[in-house]
Amino acid sequence: MLRPKLTLGDYNVQVGEALENIKAMNNVIRLGMSIDQ
Repeated sequence: MLRPKLTLGDYNVQVGEALENIKAMNNVIRLGMSIDQ
């Protein structure tokens, strides 16, 4: 569960980490696709 009092700074950090994770996943998926072809 998210903490009830989530500061804007904490939120920005979490969003940033999520975006980095998505970017990393996209790179892995792209690599996998290029290897399959």
